[in-house]
Parts: sequence; structure tokens; C-alpha cells
Amino acid sequence: MALWQSIPFACILLPLGSAAITSVLKERWAKYWTMFVLVCLVVLSSVFAGKMLAFSGSYTYMMGHYPAPFGNEIRAGQLEAVTALFFSVIMLLSLMGGMKKVEEHLLSDKQSLYYVMLLLLSAALMAQVYTNDLFTAYVFLEIMTLSACSLITARNRGRTLVAATRYMIMNLLGSGMFLLGITLLYDLSGHLLMSNIQQAVAHLAADGQYRMPLTVVIALMTIGLSIKSALFPFHTWVPDAYGYSTPTSAAVLSSLVSKGYIFMLVKLFWRVIGLDVIRSTGILDVLFVFAMVGMVMGSLSAIRQNDVRRMIAFSSVAQIGYIFMGLGMGTKEGAAAAMFHIFAHGVSKAMLFLSAGGLADASGNHKQFRHLRGSGFRSPIAGVAFTIGALSMVGFPFLGGFTSKLNFAMAAMDQSDIRMLLVLAVLAVSTFLNTVYFLKTVITLYRKPLPGIEYPAEKGRRGFCFNASLVLFSLVNIALGLFSQNVMGLITRGLSHFG
Repeated sequence: MALWQSIPFACILLPLGSAAITSVLKERWAKYWTMFVLVCLVVLSSVFAGKMLAFSGSYTYMMGHYPAPFGNEIRAGQLEAVTALFFSVIMLLSLMGGMKKVEEHLLSDKQSLYYVMLLLLSAALMAQVYTNDLFTAYVFLEIMTLSACSLITARNRGRTLVAATRYMIMNLLGSGMFLLGITLLYDLSGHLLMSNIQQAVAHLAADGQYRMPLTVVIALMTIGLSIKSALFPFHTWVPDAYGYSTPTSAAVLSSLVSKGYIFMLVKLFWRVIGLDVIRSTGILDVLFVFAMVGMVMGSLSAIRQNDVRRMIAFSSVAQIGYIFMGLGMGTKEGAAAAMFHIFAHGVSKAMLFLSAGGLADASGNHKQFRHLRGSGFRSPIAGVAFTIGALSMVGFPFLGGFTSKLNFAMAAMDQSDIRMLLVLAVLAVSTFLNTVYFLKTVITLYRKPLPGIEYPAEKGRRGFCFNASLVLFSLVNIALGLFSQNVMGLITRGLSHFG
């Protein structure tokens, strides 16, 4: 086995080991060390993605070189490599964009622990992407949940404590259901490695054995991950968790944490259970319905908001609905469209939360729309970045969001007549609602300020790292739109070797 094939293991071990080092550093050095580790993670993921472009199929890496059932496995292919690269880039840029606010919002004795949580979250995300062991996935799922909760409570305010409590209640409920599903699945299959489970489940399905217990297992694990990813109607924790945490926390929670859970669900459908068995249970139809309802209800809730960050948070509920709609189609084209939307939404949503923070700073730290009038002139880079992110979510051509919606529409053409019409109709309605609240916000940013109120322009200046992160986010978003066929090709080829 070549040395570069050990990179996935290094991507998990590096942030995990660095978290222990960061915990004993002063806040200044903890910040620099975390930035250095995340840069290394991006470099390693870039090298690995480049290597996987020339590598056919996928491979497994036995940790400790002990085979199953005693050993643990990492499995890597093109889809995992691309996903890990996007996740690491978004994590790095989110920290760059919100670094100054971390120093303002957190007490000095809490900042080192904040960076520890970011590193643990990075390790958990990499483990979700690469692990081929179901119980290991659960362990890192819980690490990701606890780290995310810590990112919410880091800003010591009453509303953040309430938000974290709601987050923990919903996520622990989802975790409990997922763990119960793993326990029952182990009892049915006798395995924890994903590929071995799929073979055992295929034999059970072919013989018609344990059909009802298997359906219960799939339902428990799917509902558990749906709760954790904020699928409607399990989204009630989202507005406060995203709206009252620091900009970096909001960016990471909306663009990475929920996507880590969804990637685990993709693994469950394609690698653990098998798509044929999943289709036979009818769970995809349930996801399909709730996803389409969430696309509309999330947008309607966003329209009613007066706070820009809560508006973006409710928009995330609608966008999560897009991803689950693609998975609910139960086809390779639908799953590929969902994966592309994970990337497009992750980039756009992180950019929206960071830029909204800059616009609020330029408006006397007010987040209500009436105070944001003219903030696009007071904080020009944040205004342009917000506009690009908003246009991407609406579906403006040459941006990532446009390609996402086009992919969903094309995937719908392979559905039955009723499903095809439902997808196209809900896409049209959701796009119209997206346009209403996002373009209204963009127009507000460039309207004349309220009469008699002036905001000092220097308050909107948040330093080089903030501006650089928004510029890079914008470039990645545009690149997703311009080179969408290349990205979709990688996703499609990755899915073909994913099961």
C-alpha cells in the first residue's frame, strides 16, 4: 500500500491529537496552532483528492492491520476525497472569517477550549467521511454532537444556553434512536463493518427473513439522523442555535455539522443497508414527503423573520429539504444532486452567516432589517459576499445553487409522472419564496439608511482574515457554478464505487 493511501487516517488523527495539545496552550497560540492544523488538513485533503482522481474505484485501510472482526477499517474513494476536501476548506474559511468575533464574544479563558472543540469537530467530520465501521461512526457522531453544543454555549448568554439545551435534547433523542438501530442491526447481521453488514442484510432480504425487524432498524436510524440534520419538522432548535452563537459557530453548524449527519445517512442507504432494501421499506417515500414540505415551510418561516440571522437559519431548513428530496428519489441521479447541493449549500450558508455578522457590525451590532439599510455600502466586501450567497441560494446562473436546482430538476425526469410533477412544482414554489426573502434582504442592504441615524463605517471593518475568507468563499461558489460538470462527474463516479 502506497504512503499517500494513509492520508485519510492522518486527516482523522491530526486534528484529534492536536486537540489535546491545544487544550494546554494560551489562547493566542491555540488560535495559531488551530489555524496551522486546519491548513495542513486542507493540504492533505487536496493531495489525496488529486491522487484519487487517477485511482480507479475505492480501497480499504485496516487500522492496526488486524482484519475484521477485531480490526477497524477506513474506506476511501473519489466521493469521500472530494467531500473531505470541501469540509476542510469550509472549516478553515469559517474560522478565518469569524476569528475576530471569537476574541470579542468569548472570555479569554474559554478561547483555547473553543479551538479544541473546532479541532474535535474536524476530526469527527473526517471520521464520518472515511470510516467503514458503524460503531466507530456512532462514536464520532457523538463527538460531533458534543463539540457542536460546546460551540453554541461558548458565547455565555442566556439565549445561547436555551439554544444549546434545545439542541442537546433533540440531538440526544436522535443519537439514542441511531444507537438502538445499530444494536438491533448488529443482532441481525453479526457485523459492524459496513460492507459485511450489507452482505448479511442482502441475504436476509433475499430469504425474506426478519423483514419487520429490519424495517424497524432502518426507520430508527433514518429518523435519528433526520432529527440531527434538522429535517422538517425536527428543526425547532435551528433558529436559536444558529442565530445566537458566534459567526464561526453558526457557519460551522449550518454548513458542516448537519452535512456530516446527512453524509452518514448516504452511507447508511448505499453502503450499510443497500438501496434496493431501503426502497422496499418505503422509508424513501416518507423522506420525500417531509422534504418537500420542509422546502416550503422553511421558506415561509424565513419570510416572516425580522432578524437577518434567523432568516438565514430558517432558510437552512428549506435547503436541508432539498437534500432529503434528492435522497428520497431513491435514484443515483437524485443522490448525486443531493451531494452537489451539500457542497453548494455548505459554501453559500457559511458565507451568508459570516457576511451577515460583518453587516451587523457595520450597523451598530443590530441584526434587524431596518438597521441593515445601507450596510452594503458601510461594509462593501460583506455586502458583495452576502449578495453572491443569496443569489446562489435563489438559483442565479453561474453559481453553485443554480446547478443544484438544475440537477434536481434533471433527476426528477427519471421519476414517475406524479413524482416528477411534484418535484418540479415544489422546486418552482421554493425558488419563488427564496427570491422573495433573499432579494428583499439584498435590496435592503443597498437602500438609504433610516433618517437621523448614522453608523460609523469603521465598525464594519473586521480585518484581513474576514475579508479574505469572504473573497475565497465567493470564488469557491463561482467555481462550483462554472465547473459544475466536473464536480458532478466526480460525484457520479464516486457513487458508482460507494456501495
